[in-house]
Amino acid sequence: MSYFDEATETLPREQLAALQLNKLQTMMTHLWNTNQFYTNKWQAARVHPSDIRSLVDLARLPLTRKGELMEDQASHGPFGTNLTYPLQAYLRMHQTSGTTGVPLKVFDTNESWDWWGRCWGHVLAGAGVTSSDRLFMAFAFGPFIGFWAAVEGARKIGALMIPGGGRDSQQRLEMMREAGATALCCTPSYALRMAEVAREIGFDIRSIPLKTTIHAGEPGASVPATKQRIEHTWAARCFDHAGASEVGAHSFECQLQPGGTHLIESEFIAEVIHPLTGEAVLPGHRGELVITNLGRWGFPVIRYCTGDLVQVNLQRCQCGRTSLRFEGGVLGRADDMVTVRGVNVFPGSVENLVRNFIEVDEFRITVNKVRQMDEMDIEVELCAGTDPELIHAIATKLDAMLAFRPRVRQVAHNALPRFEMKAKRFHVKLD
Repeated sequence: MSYFDEATETLPREQLAALQLNKLQTMMTHLWNTNQFYTNKWQAARVHPSDIRSLVDLARLPLTRKGELMEDQASHGPFGTNLTYPLQAYLRMHQTSGTTGVPLKVFDTNESWDWWGRCWGHVLAGAGVTSSDRLFMAFAFGPFIGFWAAVEGARKIGALMIPGGGRDSQQRLEMMREAGATALCCTPSYALRMAEVAREIGFDIRSIPLKTTIHAGEPGASVPATKQRIEHTWAARCFDHAGASEVGAHSFECQLQPGGTHLIESEFIAEVIHPLTGEAVLPGHRGELVITNLGRWGFPVIRYCTGDLVQVNLQRCQCGRTSLRFEGGVLGRADDMVTVRGVNVFPGSVENLVRNFIEVDEFRITVNKVRQMDEMDIEVELCAGTDPELIHAIATKLDAMLAFRPRVRQVAHNALPRFEMKAKRFHVKLD
């Protein structure tokens, strides 16, 4: 079994909790009167770092939401007050993807960037990547943090890192074959897109000695049908990873793939709450992930509402890790659920069904109101030579799952957008 830091990854849970508490207390003491954003929040809540004597006391601290950080940067432009140190102490600035609004700027010191690399070391080692691997980054290296930190993770484990920026899909395929890439980092959508391009140009994808794919940026790699398609297409094992620019790389799949992702509990504290009431949710029940990172003192997030839906499993994994797991990885976004004709619909469940049809190359879902009735339209691109009657089979399966029949129609090849970064296949147009 491959570990990045076996000592902390296999700690008994009591010792793990003690490690988390020590890191939390040390960080909070450092931030008090140094980080203006959190000092102000805690003073307003009448909580002092000395009040946090156990992990149970963490609930005394106020929650942090992304909107607060964005408003803080807008009011105290351009960088806000969540910078613990003078600007000269920082060596990297990235920003969120902006899919939920104006991008949030995030900053890292040398120490916190090293922390990012260690977190990605857990991700890569969890997937079995070692110093003998050649890791291809199919990623345009822009301001979104994306796989930037994976480069540091590759350095931590000694793998050969091959950057794929500034290349189109065909060039990346050829570069992967020439370099003998054994591992691939990209979004799940882009893994399927490169496979689609390979099919279109007659490129033998099996000529690449790939054995592992590692995905981030969207929850597709934990959607069973999407994972299976990636594994079948690339003849490689597909691993999921979750994180965020403002949070860090927080969870990963191990080699045994027990149906969920491990939280790096030596570096993060997780809580799960009801997204509407804020009440704590017990293990085994779905709720919103609230996370505290412990190694990014220069731009911390403490009790941060991620918007991600998870379900915690505390049973020890057969891989030997004692960390909690998120069953099924990130299950979706709390704000992605939409109600259509009284039915709660999550994009991931629709994707899982559609991806089970291997003849589907791409799809798009739109929910809108037609004559005062909520309707779901699904546009589907089929592989060349597919019988168009398959559209009716897809609609029938969706009808059985959703208890209403969405309007499914075929569109021309390449009519729908392709994605290298976060895919946007779910659109809501309700007044």
